[in-house]
Amino acid sequence: MSPPWRLLTDDGAGAADGLALDEALMARYARGEPDRPPTLRLYTYASHCALIGRYQNLQAEVDIGACERTGTAVSRRPTGGGAIIMGSGQLGVAYLTRAPAGARPREIIAGLAGAVAAGLAGLGVSAVFRGKNDLETGGRKIAGLGLYVDPAGGMLFHASILAGLDIPFMLEVLRIPAAKLADKAAAAVAERVTTVTRETGRHCDGAALRPAIAEGFAATFGAALEPGEPTPAERSLAATLAAGRYAAGGWLSDRSMSCDGSGSAALKTPAGLARIYLTTHGDLVKNALVVGDFNELPPALAELESTLRWRRLDERSVIEAVSRSGAAAALGVPGEQITAAVLSAGVQARARGQAEPVRASGSCYFPEPARSLP
Repeated sequence: MSPPWRLLTDDGAGAADGLALDEALMARYARGEPDRPPTLRLYTYASHCALIGRYQNLQAEVDIGACERTGTAVSRRPTGGGAIIMGSGQLGVAYLTRAPAGARPREIIAGLAGAVAAGLAGLGVSAVFRGKNDLETGGRKIAGLGLYVDPAGGMLFHASILAGLDIPFMLEVLRIPAAKLADKAAAAVAERVTTVTRETGRHCDGAALRPAIAEGFAATFGAALEPGEPTPAERSLAATLAAGRYAAGGWLSDRSMSCDGSGSAALKTPAGLARIYLTTHGDLVKNALVVGDFNELPPALAELESTLRWRRLDERSVIEAVSRSGAAAALGVPGEQITAAVLSAGVQARARGQAEPVRASGSCYFPEPARSLP
């Protein structure tokens, strides 16, 4: 029988301290170190912390003034992905082991996403891995995922699971231009994001998810989990990393050199005018958003948004995404018109991306629309 995994639990972590401990735990899995079983850390942050992805621009993602006003701590994750709010209402997951040889990042994330999904299933929530790094239930995001492999061969998998989410607060402290969609911003976020509380009808915080998520990992990998504590050496390294990296201005102000673009296009439908927003990186769609005078977001449009993500902006690929989503029937217009609108938004986004750097990834909760309506 394989040795048990080490299970670590804690609550109320600070922004810098929480991330620093994750990296310190990864050090034991460097090449040349003894072969050790994985570590699973299930923890919550102090309410509230704003954490941006490794490749994001701090000033573009976070309203520093709002964070100071609300006492929201800020730091940058070693893993990629978008800006998130963490606190007592979200469960942080850190899984640490030695990086498997030859495995692709998406394969690793997909496998570990299955463990998180198994834990959610134990709570009565059915979730599936979608796109690049999301878990969704009913077409709405319920968890974000990320991966980092350090030069020494250690691997860190991150997940943030939404037990609950204060959407107005999130809109206040994160810079999400979609909030400029007037008074419908919170409703638009709610159409694309969900929580365990919402899905089960039972109020819960992040810590309440811990037993089920632990069981999901144990069942998925056939592992026994043994409660433990960080070693003195890990705590010492974490303190060094917190002061020297995760709370340091150089790490926080680091930014991506990539240029993203954003664009939009209008689409006339029998129900009124709809608009398609895209965020792109080169010729790839990073995020898509469809807005209009909907009482609620049609499932086919949520599917279109999801299907377009990380596709190339060429006609054949967009036609396939539109056809697969069923958006034409939902909007009551030919698929060719939807395809043309997507491609038009893409042309505008590419032009803007070539003109200046924009956002590196967008919020984990909401995509980046155009700065202004053309």
